[in-house]
Order: sequence, then C-alpha cells, then structure tokens
Amino acid sequence: MRELMEQFEVTGSSPAESLPLSWNIAPTNPIYIVRADSENHKKSALTTVSWGLIGPWLTDFNEARASQSRAINARSESIHEKPTFRAAFKSTRCLIPAEGYYEWATAMGKYSPKQPFYISAKNGGQLPIAGIWSRWSAPNGSMIETAAIITQEAQGELAEIHSRMPVFMPRERWDQWLSPENSDVESLKSLMHVQSPDSFVVAHPVSRAVNTVANNSQKLTARVEVGEPETLF
Repeated sequence: MRELMEQFEVTGSSPAESLPLSWNIAPTNPIYIVRADSENHKKSALTTVSWGLIGPWLTDFNEARASQSRAINARSESIHEKPTFRAAFKSTRCLIPAEGYYEWATAMGKYSPKQPFYISAKNGGQLPIAGIWSRWSAPNGSMIETAAIITQEAQGELAEIHSRMPVFMPRERWDQWLSPENSDVESLKSLMHVQSPDSFVVAHPVSRAVNTVANNSQKLTARVEVGEPETLF
C-alpha cells in the first residue's frame, strides 16, 4: 500500500489495513481507488470500495449486489448520459490503480477468439485508470461505496486484442480529474482524450485458467505460447 501512496502522491487519508494481493478480481470484490480527500479536496486519499457501481435508485440489497456485475465499466462516450453513471461522473471521480488487467481477444485473426491477455505498464508501475465512485445507502442504513472503470475505444496495438480499453489518466491531469469542484461535462470529457494511450503498456497472452475466478495466483499473469497445451494451476 505504501508504494501505491507514493506513486499516486496520496497526502490525505488511507486504509488502516492493506487489501490482500489478488490476480483475479471479480465484481463486488474490494479494490483500491484514489480520490479527493473528504476533509481537504486539495489532498488525495486512498480508500477501498466494491467493484461495480450500484445505481442510486436501487432499494433491494440482493438486486443491488447483482447489478454490480453489469456496471464494472462505463463507456467514456456516454458516461455523462447514462443514469447509473452520470451523477458520479460530474462529482465523484477517482483513479483506479492496477498493476495490470486482463482482456480477451475478439475477432483478431492472429489469435483465437477468447484468448486472454495480460496488459500491464512497461515500467512495471501501477496503471492510472480513470474511474468514478459513489455511495449507496443499503436498507439497513449502512453505506456501501462502489466504483467503475471508464473505458474508451481501443487504440494502437491494443485494438488488435479488443475493441475497448481503459482510459489511462496522465499525471498532469490528476488534480483536475479528482477535483469535486470540476463538474463541467465538456471539460471532463476532454480530460479523457489521451494521445497514444497504449504507448506505455505491454500485452502478452496468458493461460485460460484466468477464466475461472477460483484460480488466483501470480502464475495467471505468466506469458504462454499461444496454441500450447494449457492446464489449470
């Protein structure tokens, strides 16, 4: 957690305990986010939330939890219009740190469809992924904080794997992105326009063992030769 705080220059609050390491995160699992500190918006805070945004209108706990798997990603082109995402986009944005993420090949030709890839930063650091977060009030009165990743049309080499990719937020835009005072939709949309966002990431094929959530070890990120026999770990 200390490395996260250093890379994202967190100067505000942080969790009392670190999350356990995970290489196969599923919807509703806890993840880290960096957001404006609640007491001082000029500072950033590191906190944990549940992955998958819950719509503010939902009232049933089970329905809310089930809805998270359908709201783990928000499209940058329509995020300002969708009822599930638009309020959070205007006021509660965040950065979602990740050492890497998985994507599955579509109709590439070179690779078989559904071939998983692991995509990570070339420098070995955390990827600064743009996101949104919100609070949902459960029927029992508890507050559940959730978040979603923002995606865009894939560019460069990543477009050969899948049609979508996360929006990577450059360091010089973090302050504007995290500021709750910045609610201008056009300004926020412009922050998501990044030139050559795939220039600092690298992708390689990995085992289909990642398709099973129960499999969770660093071995999931290991390169495999496409076409070679694969077995579950």
